Amino acid sequence: MNQANHLIGNVISASARLGLGYAERMLTDVSADQFARFATADGRVIESNHPCFILGHLSLYPSRVVSELGGDASAIQPTETFQKVFSKDAKCVDDPDGTLYPSMDEVVAAFRSGYEKAIDAVEQATDDQFVGENPNEAMRGKFPTIGAAHAFYLGGHVTLHMGQFSAWRRMMGLGPA
Repeated sequence: MNQANHLIGNVISASARLGLGYAERMLTDVSADQFARFATADGRVIESNHPCFILGHLSLYPSRVVSELGGDASAIQPTETFQKVFSKDAKCVDDPDGTLYPSMDEVVAAFRSGYEKAIDAVEQATDDQFVGENPNEAMRGKFPTIGAAHAFYLGGHVTLHMGQFSAWRRMMGLGPA
């Protein structure tokens, strides 16, 4: 592979790998019974995104990255349930009985496999693939090219939500990761 023709993908993947590693650290000491729960601080429930919602929401985007770069995203395509409960329009809710969201194992597996496949796709893509117009009309004003969109989906979007995860950890008494 000619590295000179894969510079953009390598730049995007470096940030994506950092975000994926950060997510793995955030999962340290998080139990399945806490995973879809709102945090509490001083006996008060804090309505802020919990890890289940964060990782589930993030798991919706890697298939877009892979398919827009011409890859087969069928193995990481979000299910109808994931689309419904984790979309950008869905509201994060507390799930004390573990019945509203998919299991921790399922959500974490979807997040990991999706981001690993998306990272592989951007590393294999040529620079020419990233300069094309963003096919997502709603996001085109913010991210005019495929490269700009994918840099956000695999970089800024992940780290933005990892900040939420980090705050949740601290409210739950788990400390920094």
